Amino acid sequence: TGKSTVLKIIAGLTALDEGELQRRTGLRLALLEQEPQLPPAPTLRESLIERARTLAHASSCTPEQLHGTDRERWQLHSRLAEYLQRLGLTGDESPQDCSGGERKRAALALALAGEPELLLLDEPTNHLDIDGIALLEEHVRRMPAALIVTHDRAFLDAVATRIVELDRGVIRSYLGNFAAYEVRRDQEAAAEDVARRRFEKFWQQEEVWIRKGVEARRTRNEGRVRRLEQLREQRTERRDRIGRIKLALDAGERSGRLVAELIGVGQTFSSRTLIEDFSTRILRGDRVGFIGPNGAGKSTLLRIILGTHTPERGSVRLGTNLQIAYFDQMREQLDPRATLAESISPGSDWITVAEERKHVITYLGDFLFPPHRAQSPVEMLSGGERNRLLLARLFARPANVLVLDEPTNDLDIDSLELLEQHLQDYPGTLLLVSHDRRFLDNIVTQTIAADGGGRWRSYVGGYSDWLRQRPPPQPQAPPPARSAVDPAPAKRTPKSGRLGYMEGRELAALPAQIEALEREQTEISTRMSQPDYHTLGPERARADGQRLQDIEAQLQRLYERWEAL
Repeated sequence: TGKSTVLKIIAGLTALDEGELQRRTGLRLALLEQEPQLPPAPTLRESLIERARTLAHASSCTPEQLHGTDRERWQLHSRLAEYLQRLGLTGDESPQDCSGGERKRAALALALAGEPELLLLDEPTNHLDIDGIALLEEHVRRMPAALIVTHDRAFLDAVATRIVELDRGVIRSYLGNFAAYEVRRDQEAAAEDVARRRFEKFWQQEEVWIRKGVEARRTRNEGRVRRLEQLREQRTERRDRIGRIKLALDAGERSGRLVAELIGVGQTFSSRTLIEDFSTRILRGDRVGFIGPNGAGKSTLLRIILGTHTPERGSVRLGTNLQIAYFDQMREQLDPRATLAESISPGSDWITVAEERKHVITYLGDFLFPPHRAQSPVEMLSGGERNRLLLARLFARPANVLVLDEPTNDLDIDSLELLEQHLQDYPGTLLLVSHDRRFLDNIVTQTIAADGGGRWRSYVGGYSDWLRQRPPPQPQAPPPARSAVDPAPAKRTPKSGRLGYMEGRELAALPAQIEALEREQTEISTRMSQPDYHTLGPERARADGQRLQDIEAQLQRLYERWEAL
């Protein structure tokens, strides 16, 4: 529908065919594309700095930060290193060897490090784990302004104060978060359906009248004839809502009661423990969600459950009569050289889905692929189109066990909601890896979550239930100093174990100062997250955003002083 194009136009990367873009001179903005590209460089950190230079007109990194004083460059490098670390990267990786998810997280770290006044995000939660999404939510709420394209409804509920819908070339704006938008959207859709039915009924009546012929030729009815011509034009020009994919799930034959049983399973990778002494039973009809940070071992655990990977320790027992269909997060099941039709039904023009025989072109049409695209190669598809094709391929075969690894990436919200509805009615067993918190809440009845250190635990319910039941996070030691970017501290003479009188008073006062700043930080963040916050005006938003940055800097200094004392 052009959402990504709108972001690129605002960033100055795509020119308008007509009209005018007005942007404040000197506006610092940052753009995170759906699939960001990184220039070649020895390390990821150097590649990101080069990316900032090449995208200077669409980057919040100022010339002073890139080419200015040592202090300004160090501040940018320091913030970049911090965000990379919080998003699971070091900056020392080779950009050529980074996966799509790692490139996305690295580009996000650069966007946040530049401290933009306007943040443009295209599907930012793709490839982020739950902790990464929480970090992003925290920073977006503190930004003076952000424009976000996303399918993540929970993310929109948490950060959005206005929803802009692009539908059939028309832009509509709704105040509030996604939940408020859903109510208004459903009301407008219902009213539109009523108006459409009335229009169709009136048009049909007029068409019946004109066929009578005799009355229509009378002079006094010429106005009615002209009105019918206008109705025909309106009917031809009227654009219906954008199509939705059509899903039909074939649950295949009934599996045995037991799907899989794991007893004392353990697995390590490069001396790191991914899974430690984990046991569970999955029964027919279970809907299991998997939650954990990137690299925690979710996909490895899935492969162990499916019997495609043998664990180093423990035993796995699989059930009988299992028909497994696997949705691969990395889209590796698609041959880029094959056509769309070959990907669905190799060697045949027909396919049977849920006991209904369909032509492959008709079936592709159910997933919004027009007939002329059936012979196009897979490598020409966008990310969202690849996702739809993989769903079409997945549901084209009977399966009593569905395994979905990040199925919501690149799906539009209408398709996502339709997928939810069909999965809720699916009678087989469902294993789901997803970062989409609302999707998990709406689908799964059991959650297997990583608790750290290779420990996995089963919880009843979805994401929200896991949040309530999980143990409190363990405090972590502060990360070691980053010698690559931090300036060397001045040499100090060794101190005695006892503090002087003034230092003792300073230490005693620090907790109250820290608590007061954190309380103010919470108050501002809460105020900025309110649905009506935008009514306070841009000046207030800028002031609050600047104050949050000042508080964060003060807290950092106070914590460092507290550790030193």
